[in-house]
Amino acid sequence: MLPRARADGERPGKDDAAHWAAVEEATELLHEERYREAMVELRRALQEDPKNPYAYYFLGIAFFEVGELEPSRDAYAACLKLAPGHLGARVALCHVLRMLGDVPGALREGLAALSRAPGDPDALYAVGLAYHARGDEAATRRYLEAFLETNPEFEVAVETRALLGSLPGGEKPEDAEDEDEDEDD
Repeated sequence: MLPRARADGERPGKDDAAHWAAVEEATELLHEERYREAMVELRRALQEDPKNPYAYYFLGIAFFEVGELEPSRDAYAACLKLAPGHLGARVALCHVLRMLGDVPGALREGLAALSRAPGDPDALYAVGLAYHARGDEAATRRYLEAFLETNPEFEVAVETRALLGSLPGGEKPEDAEDEDEDEDD
């Protein structure tokens, strides 16, 4: 959930430390799945410093977790206006735009993330899902297979393989093959 690098991709400075300190309580609330309380803290942080990209990023997470996709999109976009290099916000925005039906916007954000961090597993996955939403099976396969080469967590890997297996010309997941064999007995 926490961003992997400083929001703007640069070395931490005085403002960055202050921005992190301002969202510390809210991140704890997010970890505890107390999303509405985190929103209150994050809005307070933004009242004190409207240029805190972390506050917008975590507000995007909180909105997403409570199912408010449009405000989540807006929060991630605000983060990116302040910190265009924030990879986590760009990948998250890709997912939210896809879920909202803005597939061209999702692809734009996902490909921008990959241009900043080639081979990033989260960006590969997001772009693969965006291409799937567009109906581009070849691109879906290319990006999701590249994602699988990064050795993702087991559960996500299984889901990704199942999605790839559902594409025309895709191999059936191993579990489905086992079921077919059982039916023949």
